Amino acid sequence: MLVHCGSWQKWGVYGSVLAAIRRTGTHSWDRFAASDPGLLRLMAGLRTVGAIVLTLVVLALLDTGVTLMVAGAMTAMVSTFAIKEKEVRGQAVTLALGLPVALTAMSLGALLHTLVIAGDLFFVLLIFGAVYCRRFGDRGTALGLIGFQVYFVSLFVHATGPALPELCLTLGIAFVCSAVVRFAVVPETPTRTLPRLREAFRARLAQLMATQMELLDAGPDDLDGVLDDLRRHTARLHEAALMIQGHLEEGTRDAATAGLVERRVADAEIAAERLGMLILNARSAERADTITMHLPHAPVPATATRLGTEEEALAILRRDLRALLLLVARRAPDDRGTALALVRNRLLGYREEDDLPRASAAVQDVFRGLGEAARAVLGLRLALDGPQDESDDSPATTRSREEFDAEDLSIVGADETEEPADDRTGLERPTTRAAFQVAVGSTLAIIGGEFLSSQRWYWAVLTCWVVFLNTASTGEILVKGYRRLVGTVLGVVAGVALAGLVGNHTWTAFALVLLCIFGMWFTAPLSYALMSFFTTAMLGLLYTLLNTYSLDVLVLRIEETALGAACGIIAAVLVLPVHTDRRTDELLGTVLVRLRDVVSAAVEQLSGGPAVDLLGMARDLDTALDELRASTQPLTHPITPLRGRRRTARYLVALLETCAYHARSLAATAELVPYSKTIAADPRLARAGRRIGQNIDLLVARVLEESTEGEVDSGFSIAAMLEAAGAGALQSGTVTFRVLRHLQRLDEGVVGLARPLDVPVAGPKASKGSKAG
Repeated sequence: MLVHCGSWQKWGVYGSVLAAIRRTGTHSWDRFAASDPGLLRLMAGLRTVGAIVLTLVVLALLDTGVTLMVAGAMTAMVSTFAIKEKEVRGQAVTLALGLPVALTAMSLGALLHTLVIAGDLFFVLLIFGAVYCRRFGDRGTALGLIGFQVYFVSLFVHATGPALPELCLTLGIAFVCSAVVRFAVVPETPTRTLPRLREAFRARLAQLMATQMELLDAGPDDLDGVLDDLRRHTARLHEAALMIQGHLEEGTRDAATAGLVERRVADAEIAAERLGMLILNARSAERADTITMHLPHAPVPATATRLGTEEEALAILRRDLRALLLLVARRAPDDRGTALALVRNRLLGYREEDDLPRASAAVQDVFRGLGEAARAVLGLRLALDGPQDESDDSPATTRSREEFDAEDLSIVGADETEEPADDRTGLERPTTRAAFQVAVGSTLAIIGGEFLSSQRWYWAVLTCWVVFLNTASTGEILVKGYRRLVGTVLGVVAGVALAGLVGNHTWTAFALVLLCIFGMWFTAPLSYALMSFFTTAMLGLLYTLLNTYSLDVLVLRIEETALGAACGIIAAVLVLPVHTDRRTDELLGTVLVRLRDVVSAAVEQLSGGPAVDLLGMARDLDTALDELRASTQPLTHPITPLRGRRRTARYLVALLETCAYHARSLAATAELVPYSKTIAADPRLARAGRRIGQNIDLLVARVLEESTEGEVDSGFSIAAMLEAAGAGALQSGTVTFRVLRHLQRLDEGVVGLARPLDVPVAGPKASKGSKAG
């Protein structure tokens, strides 16, 4: 009997250990999935490395030389990463077209090997054409990139006419291997990517809510760090939501399903962000300023006075935050028993004012926010995992499901709308302008590079080329050139160390090259400096393989990189320049126009107007705001000497993010009006919407220099306007109060934008422009 007991205890210990390992593995995987939404970076790295490995194996079996293996590896790399299309058919067509483009580039590179001037002229024309082809979308961009990079390969391996047949065969093998890996080994399709993006969204949502739990109990000394984490996790959740939106059209079976998933993801994002704001407000001595959630290093609100006397409510709040986190983290297939259903029912009851703890209005708002977040999580699970067990539903849960059913019936899929055609012609086109700039910069790089080295001048041209990729202003080119130079210097140090480590071991060098290539594509979306570091370290290894390595070669790499970056900057400044101020002003005008559209449409629907696609309009606003944020990086980068402009740019972006948050919240509430039994339209809101819209129009006219007349009207608060119209007393926690709060903060945020934009403000609230709580 004792033996049996000992055996059971032993198995019990083993079971506990295995369960702990399983939980640790799941937690680690969730963290990784959250850091790489959809595993897009991981798949890109594996796909590129896989194509190179397969190419090297085939070439090794054919007993080719090291030079051909290097050419094949570089071609396999470019034929893999250049193709960005989402549909499999489009990828196959582009890959098939890329092979003749690559063969032509390699042939011309070999034939012009001894004709220096003719070769340089052709290289400049090729660069111009490769950049100009970007106007034709992903396929034009890919073919141009393949043509440029393969010609660069011909220069790197010193291709000649007699070696051309073997080189062309090597290119064909590389393209075939790339196709095999892309379509068979590591396939990339929207239907595979979208589920992984959903899991990343769920993981990031859980991370955000875990940080919100930390915010509840954070002490004064820890609050700064927790708020930074909260901002970062909120931004990461927003990024995942936008990535899902980008894959919905191709990754779902029909437009209705895509619209349903998009709406549920947006609901969850808005509810989670609002919950964080409510927690911050509840633990603050005064109503928290919303801009605190979007502006780094913003003043931290005074704490602890509201929650100090509400320990019982605080204990319940901690319990329910943990319960909400459990609902988010638990996958639908793991739902068993009634425990989760009871937790969900309790949280959803807070939406109906059921069992609200006795506490201050601010703390009760947090419980209502918990109810809204629980509803959003329920909707997300229904959209992603299908129907759930309804046997244990409470009346509050049943009402939420009925609302979802009514919304689902209304979603017939947004009408497919084409992007507005770009009516700019000639030199006004960004692709044409960039083509001329790169051509001039490359010409300067060729001339300067020849003075540095008649053998490796092409490194300067490559740097000039890449600093123009995905940039749209002089400031962006300057920052990108600086980052490439920093990454190159550090990569040279690593290259020296790796070359000494490898020695004459060819396959060890190839293995390290593969690790560097994986690092390049895994870190590319995160840090251009890191990508440049891995690129330069890889080149040191390639030179070792080609028996041309020396410290002088790597030092020359730094010199050529600095020269290429300088030539790119000179061309951007002198040839059809697009100054950073002009670029940011254009994007700022676009953000303000889309903000006005969202607010006006949401207020119209809240006032009883017809239903429109508010969610799509809100996503357009988010996209424009992301572009503006990226364009201001040269102004906010640590190397910028203009500290005042850096503070102004950060403040403007933070204030616009605050306005976008309130606009998204208004849109989410307005979309409930046609289906909810508790939210009714109020025609009196139209007046407030008109004033906000007129103020935004004044800001747009000033930013785009269309008009310098007019003053922003601050007027009376939105709540005062409604009460003057007979709305009566407003209770905190009601939907009407929430709508008014968002409108008031939007109104104050728009007035706050007037000050840094030098737009005069009329009315008694001019001094409160920066208050956006």
